[in-house]
Amino acid sequence: MAPGSPSAPAPTLAFDRIRDPALRPIANRVGEGRRLDAADARVLYATSDLIGLGTLAEFANARRNGDRVFFSANQHINPTNVCILRNTCTFCSFARMPKEDGHYTRSLEEVYHEAAQAVGSPTREFHIVGGLHPKLRLSYYTDMIRGLKERHPGVHIKALTAVEIAHLARIEKVSVRDALVALKEAGLTSLPGGGAEVFSTAVRATIAERKLTGTEWIAVHREAHALGIPTNCTMLYGHVETADDRIEHLTMLRDLQDETGGFLTYIPLAYHTEHNELGEQLGRVGTATTGYEDLKNIAIGRLFLDSIPHVKTHWPMVTPFISQIALAFGCDDVEGTVVFERIYHEAGAHTDMGMAYEGLVALIRDAGKTPVERNSLYESVRSDFSGLGQARGGDRRAALPVVHAA
Repeated sequence: MAPGSPSAPAPTLAFDRIRDPALRPIANRVGEGRRLDAADARVLYATSDLIGLGTLAEFANARRNGDRVFFSANQHINPTNVCILRNTCTFCSFARMPKEDGHYTRSLEEVYHEAAQAVGSPTREFHIVGGLHPKLRLSYYTDMIRGLKERHPGVHIKALTAVEIAHLARIEKVSVRDALVALKEAGLTSLPGGGAEVFSTAVRATIAERKLTGTEWIAVHREAHALGIPTNCTMLYGHVETADDRIEHLTMLRDLQDETGGFLTYIPLAYHTEHNELGEQLGRVGTATTGYEDLKNIAIGRLFLDSIPHVKTHWPMVTPFISQIALAFGCDDVEGTVVFERIYHEAGAHTDMGMAYEGLVALIRDAGKTPVERNSLYESVRSDFSGLGQARGGDRRAALPVVHAA
């Protein structure tokens, strides 16, 4: 039910659920629809009143999105794990050097073969990211996108982080704008938000020394927005960053959104410690972010990023259980079916590689929310799931919309 419709009741802020007195002035500002500043964000990160924080975020979300929770029928595709930043992005468990054990680079036919899993399934989006391969040219990606569009004309293509696009522009000796134009002409729909990590110069020097700076990441997304390419944005939390580092990062995202309006959703990403140098340096191998941290970052994202329409929880990283609780902490979007998730599982994620379509619907319904299937642009493509049944008890694929090969 869309907010503002005649039958949608206006949300009410439950002040009685807020126990921390420091949150009360912020609650008044949230209730009045006023923007929070950095000092407010420091209070939010410092509070131990998780229920009070979640109450504020849920109110802010309900005012914008009602009780709707979006999800996508998507498929992740990672064409290569070869990356020139293998030895400097110390938090990454996915990347490999060109001759290192476990490295791979897919041919276009292999990519098309993997994507063929979408035929007969409800997939509406290919989510394509990978490493910074030293020899793959821009044409590899434009040919890939064209080939996918030819084979799956109804599927949107969300592809390549800002870091990958800047890398391709350097290889081709063209501007970022020219690279984006070529990708858009090939059929690119939108950009994912990866590669942002935390924008703080000191943090990046520790975890991603040679990656794009925060300012450069913002510049790529600004260029995409100017070309009419919407994008997502992220923040990687739970490593060496401070609350002030997080606030600086969120402020830069909000400033660009105020300027361009091009961000569709914000996704806080939980750092995983397995099989990477940073986890070993910190003595944290075998640990993970806590549910407390995961929910707090969802809620603060919703409260501070008031101009970004959606906040997504990434269930492969934080578990479906935490993602379901996040739907009461200001979150209105759940990562999709995925099919085969590689990047976070390389870092120790123990969740399933993908989730069934009907499982996502059940996850949202069981949280007392209204599921809405969306495409990459957050356009509703399905809201009636009455014939779908539940996630348990057999195959219900016959009830789903299917993708046909061209």
